[in-house]
Amino acid sequence: MSSFKMPGKRAPQNQSSAPLRIAVDTGGTFTDCVWIEAGQLKILKVFSTPQDPSRAIASAVARIVGQSKREIVLLHGTTVGTNTLLERKGARTALVVTAGFEDAIEIGRQARPRLYDLNVRRIEPLVPRDLRYGITERTCPDGNIERSPSAAELEVLHRKLQDSKAQSIAVCFLFSFANPANERAVEDELKTIGCPLSLSHRILPEFREYERMSTVTVNAYLQPLMQRYLENLCSQISQIGTARIFVMQSSGGIAALETAAAEPVRTVLSGPAGGAVGALEMGRSAGSDRIISFDMGGTSTDVALLEDSLQVTSEAEVAGLPVRVPMLNIHTVGAGGGSLARIDAGGALRVGPESAGADPGPICYGKGTLPTVTDANLILGRLRPENFLGGEFQLDVERTRRLFQEWIKRQQLAWSPQELAAGIIRVINATMEKAIRVVSIEQGHDPRDFALLSFGGAGALHACELASALSIPRVIVPPAPGALSAYGILVSEVVKDYSRTAPMLLTAKNFPSLVRKVEQIFTELEQLAAREFAVEQWKGRPRLQCTLDMRYQGQGYELNLPWRASTALLERFHAAHQKRFGYHHEGKEIEAVTMRLRATGPQSSKMTPRIVKTTAGKGKVTKSEAVFGGRRLKCAVVHREGFPRGFTVSGPAVVTEYTATTVVPPGWRLKLHPSGALLIDAQGLRKQQTKRKRP
Repeated sequence: MSSFKMPGKRAPQNQSSAPLRIAVDTGGTFTDCVWIEAGQLKILKVFSTPQDPSRAIASAVARIVGQSKREIVLLHGTTVGTNTLLERKGARTALVVTAGFEDAIEIGRQARPRLYDLNVRRIEPLVPRDLRYGITERTCPDGNIERSPSAAELEVLHRKLQDSKAQSIAVCFLFSFANPANERAVEDELKTIGCPLSLSHRILPEFREYERMSTVTVNAYLQPLMQRYLENLCSQISQIGTARIFVMQSSGGIAALETAAAEPVRTVLSGPAGGAVGALEMGRSAGSDRIISFDMGGTSTDVALLEDSLQVTSEAEVAGLPVRVPMLNIHTVGAGGGSLARIDAGGALRVGPESAGADPGPICYGKGTLPTVTDANLILGRLRPENFLGGEFQLDVERTRRLFQEWIKRQQLAWSPQELAAGIIRVINATMEKAIRVVSIEQGHDPRDFALLSFGGAGALHACELASALSIPRVIVPPAPGALSAYGILVSEVVKDYSRTAPMLLTAKNFPSLVRKVEQIFTELEQLAAREFAVEQWKGRPRLQCTLDMRYQGQGYELNLPWRASTALLERFHAAHQKRFGYHHEGKEIEAVTMRLRATGPQSSKMTPRIVKTTAGKGKVTKSEAVFGGRRLKCAVVHREGFPRGFTVSGPAVVTEYTATTVVPPGWRLKLHPSGALLIDAQGLRKQQTKRKRP
């Protein structure tokens, strides 16, 4: 367990009676907990329990609370939804659609994942053909009901679904976003079955049938499992004390437990979203508002590009399935500290995406038997066995070397353990470098204009080498990097997103009349937000952000712009289209497609992210050896909590702390920022960036 003083804040006088807010981020290897007590941010890391993640959470909360009887507010970032989709272990789901569209979920779009692969295999839909049911109904695009489902047909559907033994039901009718009456009729008939019901007009009231159908199906597929998980978590936490539980959403805001249980599709990027929120906070405090966040955990790496704000998208895929709820624009790859090394059929070294996870874990943890990235860093001297988790857990170096050697012999390779370890690091770095290119270069951004903000338990071990490969001149390592995702959850605000598709042409002539229509839709969405905030007992009025999805008439894609009741909106759309796609059409008519409302309610206990503990004297520096570029070099080993203000050190160096280890390669220089962040600069790259002029 570790803690950091938070300067500039006094602990409230009645803190002992105030609820104890604990943020928990469940990862593949560790479960991270952070909370604020007596003006300090405290941190606890425990091994995850993959079979039942709630066990690790309950154990950690019990350690934190101890004998105190304080009320608990638990803010939870969960990977249950993501893992369920990846492993295809969700509920037996039935799908009710407009007759004739039963196969739309399987046909999907005509885009091929690999254009020239004649043997490409499409991803199987979550609902098999025998669990898809068509209903004779029709809603027109303008919302008029052309045909309602008959009572007899609904009774037949009821019997079929009961006999199917479906555990969850999704309903998605054509144009139900314009008028949900037919979906509500089905709900009235089926609610006595006892299965969770997911209706598309509530989950995603937007056009594009395939994407809406996919999203509501994912929600239904996850709902029973998420409900059981959250109920189990509530049960275990309630044995410790009185508690309220909230869940992190993919959009970067927290939601009440009841909302998360009813709409689990909004939590599929729960943990990574917390990391992006925390990275933005820490980047600002370290003086950088343009950052690339790099979160390397035990099983995966999450990267995102942040320019002074969170980048939210409504066009994402999870496990190959379209999910069109708002989520942060985060790219994930299967590369983490627990990623396993293997030799493929062609004799090449591969690393990941398979992971050792928390059980059995890497070799050096004492139970694993296969080489991982963590083991490779240990053999190269970059991970210090005596300083892991602040010295609470000793890594087994000798066992790691011995099992590396045995694995090499089994593979009939002429390598030493050090050569294998160096190869593992090069391969995993190449995977993560590609991920960073996806969110930067492939989106038209020059990574040299950004700082790489590294966090996660393993991120700072690799950050400088990745930055060097991409010519990024600065790496930022925030305080407590291994728990930054949990910290992001702790400081996240309450966020609710609403949308409604209502296509209309926007021209200078008809703009005044259309303003009234748009404002009416936003008013209805605001009223819905106010009701939901009141039901969940959030205090104060939420901040509202209104945006429009706009496009040229006839286009198949949209751009999202802030709503302004002025014809200048049309000019801003032309400019945005020019910036994004390199061209625009002044004479072409513009169409507003979907209205979006984001309602945000601040947390009552949001605190400054400056969480560094400073001391009057320099911490103890020892010497060791580590491998860089194939050479074993002497390097400084220093514990981070001993840093005084203004501390600097040149690489090679290894910085240890409770939640992570930071590696400073030769040619890089580290200095301590007043915020507590470590700024690591490659001097040559900094000089090049200073000379380079932006276009």
